[in-house]
Amino acid sequence: MAWVILIVAGILEVVWAFFMKQSAGFTRLVPSVITVVAMIASVVLLSISMRNLPLGTAYTIWTGIGALGAFLVGIIVLNEPANAMRIAAAVLIIAGLVLMKVSTPA
Repeated sequence: MAWVILIVAGILEVVWAFFMKQSAGFTRLVPSVITVVAMIASVVLLSISMRNLPLGTAYTIWTGIGALGAFLVGIIVLNEPANAMRIAAAVLIIAGLVLMKVSTPA
């Protein structure tokens, strides 16, 4: 269950990152509120997952999901560039997440 909670926390990190962009520097109310609520929920779920997962694993997976998710949302939704160097960086993030998961006994 800790892994499911951690994945949801990571997805919420993507949500808050996207809505932070939409908030235009916290000048738009609705995206700003969504950002803050998703941030709080994400960190709370991260802390719950850390009851059963090692700190290094939980934090790495959480930030990795957030980074990779924000990268994909940027490309798919915001039409950000998807050049070879950025894609290679994303592949390295995925490799790191996989290695972290398989090296964790929990």
